[in-house]
Amino acid sequence: MTSTIKVDNIQDQDGNNIINENSNTITIGASGDTVTLASGASQTGFGRTGTVDWQTGSIKTATFTAANGEGYFANTSGGAFTMNLPAGTAGNIVSVVDYTNTFQTNSLTISPNGSQKIGGVAADINLTTEGQSVTFVYVDDTEGWKNVQDSTSNVIGNPFIIATGGTITECGNCRIHTFTGPGTFTVAQISSNCAAENTVSHLVVAGGGGGGGGQGTGGGGAGGYREVKSPTTPFTASPLDGYPSAPNRVTITAQAYPITVGAAGAAGPPDNNVGKGGTGGVSTFSTITSAGGGGGGAGGGSPQPEGDGANGGSGGGGGGRGGTCGGSGNTPPVSPPQGGNGGGSTPSSATPSVDSGGGGGGATQNGAGGTESATGGNGGNGATSSINGTPTTRGGGGGGGSESGSSSSGGPGGGGNGAGGPATGTAGSTNTGGGGGGSGSETNKNKAGGSGIVIIRYKYK
Repeated sequence: MTSTIKVDNIQDQDGNNIINENSNTITIGASGDTVTLASGASQTGFGRTGTVDWQTGSIKTATFTAANGEGYFANTSGGAFTMNLPAGTAGNIVSVVDYTNTFQTNSLTISPNGSQKIGGVAADINLTTEGQSVTFVYVDDTEGWKNVQDSTSNVIGNPFIIATGGTITECGNCRIHTFTGPGTFTVAQISSNCAAENTVSHLVVAGGGGGGGGQGTGGGGAGGYREVKSPTTPFTASPLDGYPSAPNRVTITAQAYPITVGAAGAAGPPDNNVGKGGTGGVSTFSTITSAGGGGGGAGGGSPQPEGDGANGGSGGGGGGRGGTCGGSGNTPPVSPPQGGNGGGSTPSSATPSVDSGGGGGGATQNGAGGTESATGGNGGNGATSSINGTPTTRGGGGGGGSESGSSSSGGPGGGGNGAGGPATGTAGSTNTGGGGGGSGSETNKNKAGGSGIVIIRYKYK
């Protein structure tokens, strides 16, 4: 015997309709109510909105069979596996997403049921893109499962440093900001992933000094060279890595950091207007300042102090015959030293009586002295670092000039060659902090130094 209850209206005690039948419209519940199906019950006739119910409580780590109307988080970090699609009927929908961003390493295979198809082909597919998510809808037996939504973007929170300024390049997991002129390094966000990542690597090279004026003049000293390699940004640093000394480190915060890039030191006065070469400009980043390279001393037998090389990041070479001194490097002093001393000139008692200037100091080597064999001193060697992703040498001293005889060599790292007799010397290379070459005679002029550079490197992913 079957019992039947028929009503037009069911209301709660407040008069709100719970079930109401009116003109073929049935309302279940009132505004703000929650309608719940009992455990194990199913519903039909309501249709789908094109979305799935995401199974957040069951992360998939091994081969499984999907169910219609469900979305899955697939964790392939432990190895590749397969998602088997259910037997499809028109309107079925299934989604899956790369849970650990490892599809590029361990793929997820999608396999159709029996002879059913994916995109018109009865075959498996592989998801191999990092962070990929896909949604399949079963259309009919001709095309089978069609991918109606495919995202290859990996939208995740960024816990690393975010910054702007200079020319930005990337090397592995590191981002590199290179400043060849004044600018601003603006930090919008520091790393929340690891406090140590906020101590950035940096290279700060000042402008090189210019060669001295006159004949047989001193080469310009290289701009001061200061570097720090943070353990979080692996690369091959120079021997001048100052990380072990805490005052050399820069731990950034979210703010703007003005960057100064030192200008090249000017060449000394022409012809008989004897004078030292100009000292290079300083370069700065935060608390780090590199001193400009000292200018080369004047030639033509100029007496001290005009014939002496100037002090600086690296010292300028002494100018001409007269026993003048090279300038002192690492001025002001820092540890490790930011540069070497300039070489002295030939003594006044040299035979033959020839003006030969000393070489400018380099980042890792003192400049050589002028010789009695009528050759200017070679410039000191610079330092090599891969902070920008490529081994690059900077901070070479300028070669000293000689009244006659052979030209001298600038130090590796942008140091200009010194002139010998009627030959012409060369300037320090741009953005290396190299010292300018000294002149051989009053009509073959000395040369300016090279401008500096500032490079900042940090982990960004």
